[in-house]
Amino acid sequence: MRGEVLFREKQAFHLGGRMIALAIPPAALAVLSLRQIVWHRPWGSPPMSDGGLLFLTILISLVFLRLITVRLTTELRPAQLSIGLKGVWRRTRVPVAEIRSALPVTYNPAAEYGGYGIRPGPRGRAYIASGTQAVQLELGDGRKILLGSQRPAELARKIADAQRLLPGSCNPTPLAG
Repeated sequence: MRGEVLFREKQAFHLGGRMIALAIPPAALAVLSLRQIVWHRPWGSPPMSDGGLLFLTILISLVFLRLITVRLTTELRPAQLSIGLKGVWRRTRVPVAEIRSALPVTYNPAAEYGGYGIRPGPRGRAYIASGTQAVQLELGDGRKILLGSQRPAELARKIADAQRLLPGSCNPTPLAG
């Protein structure tokens, strides 16, 4: 979608101790590869080929690197709000004209949504990377989207500004307080 960017935010996922859990498989495969290829101590019965073991180690390491570099990206342009997990998930695009309300809210990601990521929950589909602040969107068709943000008041205000700039909107209903 064309037009200047009115708001952009990139958030890293809050991994905490999960980073260690995610690192275990590639680290274990690296040790097994060294053991078999460098120290000539085969692993398994029958042992996996050196090429197969090396391929698996590289593949799992690349998946690990991809997972720890995923970012929740929010971008607002005059006519469209775009939400995506950069590198993993296709972007969700919401026309600004379809947004009925946009309000800053506080929520509990673990209790209400079971954690981070793209999740269903009591406030509709949630896009959560970290923190407890978000913008609650209600769309014209009744759907709800919770969009995690480190700057929820600013995002809600920018959405309201974008709504006022839409062609044919004389005096739209305020979106955020």
